[in-house]
Amino acid sequence: MSNMHNHAARRLRDAYSGGVIEPLRDVLAPTDADGAYAVQTINTRFWEAQGRRIVGRKAGLTAKAVQVQLGVDQPDFGVLFADMQIADGGTLDPARTIQPKAEAEIAFVLGADLPDPATTVEQVAAAVARVHAAIEIVDSRIAEWKITFADTVADNGSSAFFVLADAGLALTGLDLEGAAMEMIVNGSVASAGFGAAALGNPLNAAAWLAQTLAARGEPLKAGDILLAGALGPMVALTPGDHVVASIAGIGSASFTYGEG
Repeated sequence: MSNMHNHAARRLRDAYSGGVIEPLRDVLAPTDADGAYAVQTINTRFWEAQGRRIVGRKAGLTAKAVQVQLGVDQPDFGVLFADMQIADGGTLDPARTIQPKAEAEIAFVLGADLPDPATTVEQVAAAVARVHAAIEIVDSRIAEWKITFADTVADNGSSAFFVLADAGLALTGLDLEGAAMEMIVNGSVASAGFGAAALGNPLNAAAWLAQTLAARGEPLKAGDILLAGALGPMVALTPGDHVVASIAGIGSASFTYGEG
């Protein structure tokens, strides 16, 4: 880890309380995956040392259109900490965010470890204990969301908070690819899509996560929560917004952004 990476990590950490920073162009080339994950890891270790507990991972950039936009051919991941989870039906204080957006996702909770860098979709499916509707609240510490691939990776996958539906289902018999999603904000449909938006099937995103993390020596474990990628466009949040993500055949999750 270079001093440059440590400095970038510090800038990102400080932005959580101090407000947005400019993109990290001086440190990270737009597609520098190794450098960006080095920065992310510095902050992950820092936060773990402060007592934050990792409960899973999120896959990002799982839509082809978003990859094209950022000039890459791969998804990315961020770390989910226990203190990022909002109860289903709960409230997120706007003071804890900077420029948040919500996206509807399918989440998996694992019932078994996935230690193999060559983990298959079938192995992931066998390891899934429960499938949940979820909402990810993404946020960026980079001014005006002017992010490259490296910016978002370094910034913990632009992650902030997440909501997991209380009720989960067994995987068997679920149509993940064809599952229709609607995100309803204040009673109106604000985003829509299908399970196939996440790398063709959310299980593909989960397998990518399993392979990538095993290869890094940080394999997914039983009990981990996996957010498998957005099923439709993200929606910027305004204080007072009530957000419901409804995924056909799977369930729904909701939260309120500030006092409704």
